[in-house]
Amino acid sequence: MSDALTGALAEALAELVTAVAACDDEVLDPDTAVEWLEMTGHTLGALPPADRRTLDGLFRAVALRHPEGPWRDELLTLSEGFGLTGDIHADACEAVAEHTRRFVTAIRDADPATPVPTRPGRTLADLTRDLGTLHHWAGHLVRTRSRARVLPGDLPLGLPAEPAAHADWLAATADATVRTLRTADPDAPVWSPGGDPHVRSYPARLLRETLVHLADAGIALRGEPDPADPRTAAEAVDDLLAELPYVPRAAEALARLDRDGAVIRLTAHDTGTGWTLVLGGGGFTWTRGTGEGPAVPAVRVGAGAGELLLLLHGRFAAADPRFLRTGDTELLDAWLAATAL
Repeated sequence: MSDALTGALAEALAELVTAVAACDDEVLDPDTAVEWLEMTGHTLGALPPADRRTLDGLFRAVALRHPEGPWRDELLTLSEGFGLTGDIHADACEAVAEHTRRFVTAIRDADPATPVPTRPGRTLADLTRDLGTLHHWAGHLVRTRSRARVLPGDLPLGLPAEPAAHADWLAATADATVRTLRTADPDAPVWSPGGDPHVRSYPARLLRETLVHLADAGIALRGEPDPADPRTAAEAVDDLLAELPYVPRAAEALARLDRDGAVIRLTAHDTGTGWTLVLGGGGFTWTRGTGEGPAVPAVRVGAGAGELLLLLHGRFAAADPRFLRTGDTELLDAWLAATAL
């Protein structure tokens, strides 16, 4: 794509988005405007960091071509409104560090042999080892820029023999991994189990796994998970849905559902975020947005974003009263069984 075409598209998008945001309610339905802006923000948010920085510069150039005044001021806030000016990679690394510290704090003084109800046959010591192994594996891949698959079990972990020492081991392992991620170019290529073989995919994966492990620990120790930040949980749902098509056993199971065209709608009541899943082609496609679109969902399920994340990870059953389900619940149960990790 030529620089001229890129610039023209950026200018058209900047002017259109600003017009939608500033549009009078009598001209454009507010709910439609919010939905469109949210979908646009989600699309831009998925861009690699380098592209986000480029788009930020293009938006700013568009604004500065206008004379001083309210319209120029609105255009200058566009990048900030879509989060293009922040360091997404650095923020994601900090979130991984913060949530891992929370996990370590939660289990440090607990009995490592405490059973985990959401993981039958597993203990807190197992959870700690699993999370530390994931950190060690991700850190190795990013540090070596491996372009080939490496199995976690093939790497020396340095795991202490005494389970009581596992918390400190996890803390040290996670610190080393986060340092590696922070200093790495997020756009650098590296093997990934999902569809984005770059460094930038690993903080999101680690954060999602840490959120789920935190919930497992909370349920084991107190009977309920600590509430997750809704926005963070919603982004983790994005990450999971983006990964599932690349999980071989899930793809095979989905192909056997034979429900092409069926639609599942997930709604997070605390963020207003919705995900529309359309089955077909031996798998599924998904979109994120506040509106359901033209296709009528066969089944709808609503809850908090954190609860939906745990549902998709098999930590809660869909029949749990915390979920509001309507429609073809058998389809939902079959899809969840097919995509179980």
